Amino acid sequence: MNPDSEVVVTIRRATGPDARPAADVWLRSFAAALPTVVSPRSADDVRDYFRDVVVPLREIWVADAGDGDGGGIVGLMVINGDLLSQLYLDPDWRGRGLGDRFVGLAKERSPEGLQLWTFQVNKPAHRFYERHGFVAVEFTDGSTNEEREPDVRYVWEPKS
Repeated sequence: MNPDSEVVVTIRRATGPDARPAADVWLRSFAAALPTVVSPRSADDVRDYFRDVVVPLREIWVADAGDGDGGGIVGLMVINGDLLSQLYLDPDWRGRGLGDRFVGLAKERSPEGLQLWTFQVNKPAHRFYERHGFVAVEFTDGSTNEEREPDVRYVWEPKS
């Protein structure tokens, strides 16, 4: 998929056939955005997790730049109540407003507020979330996440 061509990107709930392409976006995005962070899961483990857990059991939204068959997945967002647990974009699709659309949707889905975690080394993510009104409220040494990487918790609260 050529991100430079005029393509309509639809954000929609994921279905079973989206699991593999969504996992592949996650893998490409993680590798590009976090080259110094070692994932404790193999690519096959990530794909299995998306197929068996994320798509069937979580609220996952995908950005689909294809014909709806799952082959055009270029981004994903997973939310669980007030937790925005994942937001990943294909590296070639960054800077095109998809992250903004996902965050807007997350705020609609959880209008009372949101929280999320991101790694401390991911400075572009910090800038992105802060631009969307999130505030850093907690920093950890990473001892409680599976990557063992220092992270930061961000919170967004709607203006009253």
